[in-house]
Amino acid sequence: MSIKLICAVSKNNVIGINNKLPWNIPADLKRFRELTNENIIVMGRKTYDSIGRPLPKRENLVLSKNKKLKIENVKVFNTPREVLDLYDKREEKKDLFIIGGTFIYELFIEYCDYLLITFVDREYEGDAYFPKIDWTEWELINEERKSEDQENLTYYFRDYRKI
Repeated sequence: MSIKLICAVSKNNVIGINNKLPWNIPADLKRFRELTNENIIVMGRKTYDSIGRPLPKRENLVLSKNKKLKIENVKVFNTPREVLDLYDKREEKKDLFIIGGTFIYELFIEYCDYLLITFVDREYEGDAYFPKIDWTEWELINEERKSEDQENLTYYFRDYRKI
């Protein structure tokens, strides 16, 4: 049972544009699905809106400042502490995945045990960025080089553990 941040990040730290991913990497989406299935995911309201529905086979949590927000089949929280308290009290041992966006990553990064990053080896235009973090606090524990022929790009699955 651990807290894991999962994100795809471009060479220039872009993670999104107009509430969408700026690339199409099916293997990254497959990895996301496989890793988060049967676990708990935490996202901000804008990320939830961009997805448009609760993701199946996962417990969906949304963090929002709106204290009146209700979303069917989703638990809504107003503070990171509420999310962490719920997670700490669980008897069922599942991983907690932080799935975005930028503000949610910033709020939870200090609590994360692992970063699961898809590093996209290209620069993109965007309006959402991965937060600046101190990489000296993280140890690379796994790296897989991949390529996507349709988009003609190279990317890496990089897993980090907090030191």
